[in-house]
Amino acid sequence: MDPFFGPNGPGFIPYSPQHAVALATLGIVLVSLVIFRQWLKHPKRARVFRYGMAGLLLALHGLLHVWYVRAERWTWDESLPLQLCTVTLILSAVLLLYRNYRLYEFIYFAGIGGALQALFTPVLNVGFPHFWYLYFFIGHGGIIVTAIYMTAVDGYRPGWMSILRTMVWLNVLLLIVYPINVWTGGNYLFVSRKPQTASLLDLLGPWPWYLLWLELVALALFVVLYMPFVVEKAVRRRKQKKRLNA
Repeated sequence: MDPFFGPNGPGFIPYSPQHAVALATLGIVLVSLVIFRQWLKHPKRARVFRYGMAGLLLALHGLLHVWYVRAERWTWDESLPLQLCTVTLILSAVLLLYRNYRLYEFIYFAGIGGALQALFTPVLNVGFPHFWYLYFFIGHGGIIVTAIYMTAVDGYRPGWMSILRTMVWLNVLLLIVYPINVWTGGNYLFVSRKPQTASLLDLLGPWPWYLLWLELVALALFVVLYMPFVVEKAVRRRKQKKRLNA
């Protein structure tokens, strides 16, 4: 049996060494992006990074569907690209290729928010070295890397209205996905029921009330994600004030 691309793989245990290594690797990549942001601003290096990262994300998603077909697991109720992290993964690749501000703010808030929840409470039943394990951590990590890259290297910054727009688009996506769930029997965006594995949703009550609480959790998380920019603006104003008073 193929341990990498076969229909099944070794088991995965949350917060085991293989989980910790994946999270630590992502942390190292994110810190490196910030430390070497000036080096990455060189046009050629920036282009190589953006196109390479976009290619990696799109290739991963394409290989996912190859694996679905090969493992005879492609189904209408689970394989459509309608989970939040799948949507933001594809949009991350588009953002890297075309650098659109509206995409950036959505990826920064919805992408980071969804990917963090997935990474820390993974809905995953196979471990390293299986393809699904690599897709899960590289894909979700790639969403966060994209958002941090566009912030640290390209200098993009969200605003308060970015939070509102992200909340609106998430609810538009929900309205699109729910009837598809009814039609396919799927659970895209987890709006029809909770996942079978442990997740944040277990703390938010039964359906449909957890959807309302999830809106508040998302809003609170987005505000927390925006706090570094509030601090940045305060520091910049303080420096300007000092220069004016000097």
